[in-house]
Amino acid sequence: MLYFRLLSTIMLLLASVAGMAQKPLKKNEVLLFAYFKNNGQDGLHLATSPDGYQWTALNNDQSFLQPTVSNDKLMRDPCIIRGKDGLFHMVWTTSWHERGIGYASSKDLVNWSVQQNIPVMEPEPTAKNCWAPEITYDARHDQYMIYWATTIPGRFAQGETTLEGGNNHRIYYTTTKDFKTFAPSQVLYDQGFNVIDATVQPVGKRFVMFLKDETKEPVQKNLRVAFADQLTGPYGPPSAPITGKYWAEGPTAIQLGKEWLVYFDKYTEHKYGAVSSTDLEHWTDVSDRVQFPKGTRHGTVLRITKKELAQLQAKKATAAK
Repeated sequence: MLYFRLLSTIMLLLASVAGMAQKPLKKNEVLLFAYFKNNGQDGLHLATSPDGYQWTALNNDQSFLQPTVSNDKLMRDPCIIRGKDGLFHMVWTTSWHERGIGYASSKDLVNWSVQQNIPVMEPEPTAKNCWAPEITYDARHDQYMIYWATTIPGRFAQGETTLEGGNNHRIYYTTTKDFKTFAPSQVLYDQGFNVIDATVQPVGKRFVMFLKDETKEPVQKNLRVAFADQLTGPYGPPSAPITGKYWAEGPTAIQLGKEWLVYFDKYTEHKYGAVSSTDLEHWTDVSDRVQFPKGTRHGTVLRITKKELAQLQAKKATAAK
């Protein structure tokens, strides 16, 4: 009897912990969306929302940070997270054809550190690219996982094609505790198909990866989910598509209360979309309910305080003088 009481107590505690992950916005919080426009040549753009549906550009939709690293000097696919150290950490795609990613940090989202190039795929001389890097904090191991998509010609037979430049991506990752030293890069996700644009969120004691199936023959170009017990995997097979009969990429996800919102770039239609779920299994397209600044491209969503928003808005006032 004592065993069953103890088991019941543990189950209640686990349910309580899982419930803690269901975080509605606090009174002092708003949402921030970091994104790029055009080809990413002018850098970081930011928008804010009180509810996750209606988004307003900050700084008159002018750049908050100009890119300075790589030959191409692009800032595509910016991913910002709030680190355990209280800093905001950002990574981004610096080029279409280089083997590194960009990195910078900030205390307030206004003033940024010197931009750095992290040569994550430099040991692979034939690697074609490093696209859409993201960061997720691993609380179990007190470290950060940085992950991205790369094509290494001939590395994977499944998914090989001559279409669209012959790219056949897999998701790779590295880990770091301090953004100064990095573990050797290795494969994070390979389920036998061309995959890009992964983003990972904790859900209870597991992790969910949102990803783009980039299969070209027969064409997919849709978003799916996969699950793992550890942040670094292994992640299971992908779900059925969670997006509709349109091409989608660049997912970013947030849980608001019981609702999961996944935003994405409907890039052939030149607009943003979203799907919603309460169980990560059944999805509803809510694209007609979301409003983003014109020209928004692949970005990430995060929570910030109203004080932090005021600092960003003050920059807008300064820039407008």
